[in-house]
Amino acid sequence: MKKATRQSFQERSIIYKFINSNQRIYPIEKMCKVMGVGSRSYYAWKIGSKQPNDSKVEILENRIIIIYFKNKQRYGSPRIAAELLDDGVKISRITVAKYMRNMGLRSKIGKKFKVTTDSKHSHKIMDNVLNREFTASEPSKFWVSDITYIHTKEGFLYLTTILDLYDRKCIGWSISDTMSTQETSLAAWKMAIKNRKLSAGLIFHSDRGTQYACEKFSKILDSYKIITRSMSRKGNCWDNAVAESFFKTLKSEQIYGNKLVSKEQMKTDLFEYIEIWYNRERRHSKLGNLTIEQFNSRKQNLKKTA
Repeated sequence: MKKATRQSFQERSIIYKFINSNQRIYPIEKMCKVMGVGSRSYYAWKIGSKQPNDSKVEILENRIIIIYFKNKQRYGSPRIAAELLDDGVKISRITVAKYMRNMGLRSKIGKKFKVTTDSKHSHKIMDNVLNREFTASEPSKFWVSDITYIHTKEGFLYLTTILDLYDRKCIGWSISDTMSTQETSLAAWKMAIKNRKLSAGLIFHSDRGTQYACEKFSKILDSYKIITRSMSRKGNCWDNAVAESFFKTLKSEQIYGNKLVSKEQMKTDLFEYIEIWYNRERRHSKLGNLTIEQFNSRKQNLKKTA
């Protein structure tokens, strides 16, 4: 019991420090409400605590706390270290991990991810052309797609995504109330081709679900003449590991541990996660802990100087 009490006090102290560091940016009352602490408790802590000095340790702790909460507790030590390095602070991942451990900060951890695919149909199944080649040297060489369910207060929503393996960007996605091809794979495809130009030889990989194997979807992809379709082998989740990893990350960073919300709120939350967080702000380990925009910018600069 004593250990739990100490941990609870430590967590509150971290939150109070974050509020204190950001009071010029956000209203104190709003931050207290969002973080689940009472404003009276915060002010009592502020009056009773010592004023922070200018020691390097305290300054570094505060910067780590700010990055941690700014990114909604989604970052572990590698990404926080990368963020600090971008800000001109020379620090190793190991050092950041030590500070986080001492302050009781942990990134959100996902649950085991279970895929549910309806592959019991009579539609044509394509070979696994992608063959777990998850690294692309240029855009629109390999696209991967998958569908998952999202639990809400009012039942399930279905999220379909298309990722480009070149920069891991989610170039197409759709949220639907049903699993129809029109609202899932086709809707995501239409967004993807608006956001990214097709290239000859593009391999489009998915699982064997009816939304990808059916005639309606197959005809559209085959009509382009430059696309090679690829499907995972039966019961082999590793053949579409990147798409499944995206869902695992999304659920651990955005959904698990939070209260159930309405369908409309979930649609807003998913838009924010995909378009603002994942595609623009999140640092990706596969991109050297760069954001997608930073990665593409560096690639373009390298081409100009080559």
